[in-house]
Amino acid sequence: EEPVNAADASTSFLRAARSGNLDKAHDHLKNGISINIANQNGLNGLHLASKEGHVKMVLELLHSGIELEATTKKGNTALHIAALAGQEKVVAELVNYGANVNAQSHKGFSPLYMAAQENHLEVVKFLLENGANQSLPTEDGFTPLAVALQQGHENVVALLINYGTKGKVRLPALHIAARNDDTRTAAVLLQNDPNADVLSKVFTHYWFTPLHIAAHYENMSVAQLLLNRGSQCKLHPQASRRGNVMMVRLLLDRGAQIDAVTKDELTPLHCAARNGHARIIEILLEHGAPIQAKTKVNGPPLKMTCRASLFQSTEKFIDGGASPNASNVKVETPLHMASRAGHCEVAQFLLQNTAQADARAKDDQTPLHCAARMGHKELVKMLLEHKASPDSATTAGHTPLHISAREGHIHTIRILLDAGAQQTKMTKVENITSINAVSTSVFSVHRHRARNNDDKRFSSEQKGFTPLHNGYTSLHIAAKQNQIEVASCLLQNGATPNVESLQGITPLHLASQEGRPDMVALLISKQANVNLGNKSGLTSLHLVAQEGHVGIADTLVKQGASVYAASRMGYTPLHVACHYGNIKMVKFLLQQQAHVNSKTRMGYTPLHQAAQQGHTDIVTMLLKHGAHPNEITSNGTSPLGIAKRLGYISVIDVLKLVTEESVSITTEKHRMSFPETVDEILDVSEDEGRPSDLIASSTECSFDFSFSALIRSVPFRYRISFLVSFMVDARGGSMRGSRHHGLRVIIPPRTCTAPTRITCRLVKPQKLTTPPPLVEGEGLASRIISLGPSSMQFLGPVIVEIPHFASLGRGDRELVVLRSENGAVWKEHRNRYGDEVLETILNGMDEDLESHDELEKKRIRRIISTDFPLYFAVVSRIQQESELIGPEGGRLTSQLVPRVEAIFPETAVTKRVRLGLQAQPIPDEMLTRHLGNQATFSPVVTIEPRRRKFHRPIGLRIPLPPSWRESPRDAGEGDTTSLRLLCSVIGGTAPAQWEDITGTTKLMYAHSCANFTTNVSARFWLADCPRTAEAVTFANLLYRELMAVPYMAKFVIFAKMNEAREGRLRCYCMTDDKMDKTLELHENFSEVARSRDIELMEGMPLHLECSGNLVPIRKATQQPRSFSFQAFRDNRLPVSVKVCLFLTVHTAAFRLTRCAFTRYCGFVRFPLLDSAFHGASQPVSQFPS
Repeated sequence: EEPVNAADASTSFLRAARSGNLDKAHDHLKNGISINIANQNGLNGLHLASKEGHVKMVLELLHSGIELEATTKKGNTALHIAALAGQEKVVAELVNYGANVNAQSHKGFSPLYMAAQENHLEVVKFLLENGANQSLPTEDGFTPLAVALQQGHENVVALLINYGTKGKVRLPALHIAARNDDTRTAAVLLQNDPNADVLSKVFTHYWFTPLHIAAHYENMSVAQLLLNRGSQCKLHPQASRRGNVMMVRLLLDRGAQIDAVTKDELTPLHCAARNGHARIIEILLEHGAPIQAKTKVNGPPLKMTCRASLFQSTEKFIDGGASPNASNVKVETPLHMASRAGHCEVAQFLLQNTAQADARAKDDQTPLHCAARMGHKELVKMLLEHKASPDSATTAGHTPLHISAREGHIHTIRILLDAGAQQTKMTKVENITSINAVSTSVFSVHRHRARNNDDKRFSSEQKGFTPLHNGYTSLHIAAKQNQIEVASCLLQNGATPNVESLQGITPLHLASQEGRPDMVALLISKQANVNLGNKSGLTSLHLVAQEGHVGIADTLVKQGASVYAASRMGYTPLHVACHYGNIKMVKFLLQQQAHVNSKTRMGYTPLHQAAQQGHTDIVTMLLKHGAHPNEITSNGTSPLGIAKRLGYISVIDVLKLVTEESVSITTEKHRMSFPETVDEILDVSEDEGRPSDLIASSTECSFDFSFSALIRSVPFRYRISFLVSFMVDARGGSMRGSRHHGLRVIIPPRTCTAPTRITCRLVKPQKLTTPPPLVEGEGLASRIISLGPSSMQFLGPVIVEIPHFASLGRGDRELVVLRSENGAVWKEHRNRYGDEVLETILNGMDEDLESHDELEKKRIRRIISTDFPLYFAVVSRIQQESELIGPEGGRLTSQLVPRVEAIFPETAVTKRVRLGLQAQPIPDEMLTRHLGNQATFSPVVTIEPRRRKFHRPIGLRIPLPPSWRESPRDAGEGDTTSLRLLCSVIGGTAPAQWEDITGTTKLMYAHSCANFTTNVSARFWLADCPRTAEAVTFANLLYRELMAVPYMAKFVIFAKMNEAREGRLRCYCMTDDKMDKTLELHENFSEVARSRDIELMEGMPLHLECSGNLVPIRKATQQPRSFSFQAFRDNRLPVSVKVCLFLTVHTAAFRLTRCAFTRYCGFVRFPLLDSAFHGASQPVSQFPS
């Protein structure tokens, strides 16, 4: 019976909401009842339904527009009431709908507080995971932790403590209370356990009590409570470090030990001195703190104030009787520290108070050395004015002038020269690390000397300039660094342009190799010899050919450089250009009439060299210019033989058309041929006084240049590789993985707040408790990357580059990056930065970053992030378009199949959510292979996320199947038409289950497309199938293969002979596995064949076939000669074979063994055995054993 008035109707509606009666609630709403009506306590329908746990009623009210954050008279929201009642599912729905998890009632109660009070563990856990702040107190000062402790809810207490320190150091409960200055919680804890000095058990070297924590965070209230409850009173260095005068006085008044030390032997006075707290220093000295106490490393407190430029603190120490010449372990005085840090005022004060200007440290460094190294010119002047010796030398023989010259501090050099510093002083030969002028300082030093007419100061021995231990002169360095003014000044002052290093390298060699056209022109104008070779016979043109600098090559040739010059091993510039793949250089040299068939001492022509390196375009060009394809090396190898041995398919296809069959093929293994080149080796040894840790982007390196044959030039920049971790600081760094090609981590400068160890590991998905949730058609493109420190926030974006093995050649797939903060929840990571801002991100860092297209070719995925999650995962999936769709509606159109479209009307969704559209076309080859002409299909269209119900039907447009577009078979509907609409509403990671919904969905046709509406997101598929009953069967057959993820993999085969005529093969199909299989090498197997990268589908069955003189033997214990490919797993196939000897040995078919991996639609084929097995005259006993 209907209510007779509005009051009764309101009451009835609220009762319906409380009881979960949807139908009755709907009726009241249709009759005009306000959905936000509340009773006398302020409880509306959402509050009542939430309290009773009616999830469907809650969702219906939310969808109908009820106010989510409506409060009762006490200020409680629906989330408060659901949390108090422990209704976990209701809490989840409210939070997912956007409820404020940190809302507080009038008395300060939060949903988390209520759940903790009532011991609802799962609700507490859910709220914490969704951002609930457990530090919010009530008006009485109680936190969720405090009320849980008071109520004795041990599990909730443990969860709050552990989650409150997640990603940080996990501390005991009393420590947490001390950190938060939570006296109520601390009092409750001390009632249960009176020990106020409980130690944290998570540290291996440092043991903190709650009083340590209170002192560190300057929490006076909890500190007094702890002291009153019997905490052992020591003068904690934390209090001195923070500069809290009141805390220091409190501890001293309670009888704290003033000389307490840390594990590093730091006293409170050290901590106050390091941080410049002059008032604390004064208080500690008044109470008798030991002024000369030394630490393991830092020495007395005075040294800390000098290093930090704390003038007032320095004054107090000197006035208190501290010695200005006290030293630390390295025998460095306070003046050393002030000089290194550039603190003029402190240094002046020390010198005025009897500090020794020439005090020597452990390695005989003086303060003048420290100031010269850092380029502090004012300090250098001050020390010289106080009679510091400008020629004092360290144990390695370095004077201040040596160090200033190496560091490039021009003004400091001038000051030292004006003070009479001697330039004829040399460093010790065995430790020489500097030249008389290096890099940017060379020009200014020599100009200064020239101005003073002091030529003798920069000439030494025979060559006119002081050389490095490898013979490099200042002119070499200037040419290498492209210092035009420096080189010009040196040449004008008598430097020889053809001066040679110990290996015969001239400045013109270095300028040519580095691609410095202006420097080359300058050297040539000063009569540099363009045909001068080094000890290996390499001319400047050889090095230009190696690097591909065509413009410089043109300059050299015009000045008389010979294109026929050969190195000691017989390599011409054309050989070098062909080896390194510089096709423009090859074209230039051929235009200059270079000999296209010249041979090295081993008989290699440029065509051999290009074939060995797999440069197909260069091979083609050489053949067009008359290269002889039938030339053989000294061991009888033709270019075609080399290409076959190394597996270059494209090169083989070009050469086999022009190579005579009669050309003999060597039976020896191919030996790689490399031309000589110049190699730079970086010497990163540190000088005295420098940090011992190597930082990735360090610019304070001394360089050592040497030479090597057969090794290509290493880049000049400092590169380091890492196994698992590396250190980085504010200077940034770039690191590459040493075991995984393509893995790189770039930390730009000024993005790291402190020295940090960055860790990077590859993790197998099966090792994770919760691997990434992958739906059908998705697969991991690489192993999962574990990064550390987890949850670390950077000051700017950092870059991680991950190699992947997904095949994207068809254009229907894309890569996405998933991230997980805790290993349990995975979300899509979206790069907010494009290629156009990469230079800005690098922040001046000298690092090469490839474009997006170049990374795609190399199969590398770049991730840009401002923080590190616990895991990154690169996933291959069908191309998807996604946008944020709100109540105003929107439209999604597929880029892959433009006619596929989804239209979302207004109010289809009630809040902004990200929706996606996928369209996957069906390859004609797959359709023909499986079904012939029995049926045709449209693209598979998916709305993501699936199983989402829309408030209004959305419209979908799908292209009709090809056969239906060309000739519709009938115009019927439902079961009478051959055009079937298939649907799968299964979501998540479960496999699709297709069903025919043609009879319940009306299709409309326009422009060769079918249009229909749906209330739920799902997969949809159109099929033109005359045998309508089999449409679902046909769809399942196609869908299984359609969802297989493509990867790039390679085949590797190992072999071993057991007996004279019988052997074993082990075949591997690998993605990112190591090629040198440990087990096979241990069992004396040899690798005999390797394929190029080939596209394979996940789960693809592969069958082994042998031909030639190998016959497979089937043994009872062995598996069939087939396996299914699984990415990132050990796809291994052992096969026993028998070697057959044929009487007819003149036919090529009997001299060649081939192995093929086949599948039903085709096969991948490559040669199995190496050249030792070609030819019947070779005995089979040479099978690797």
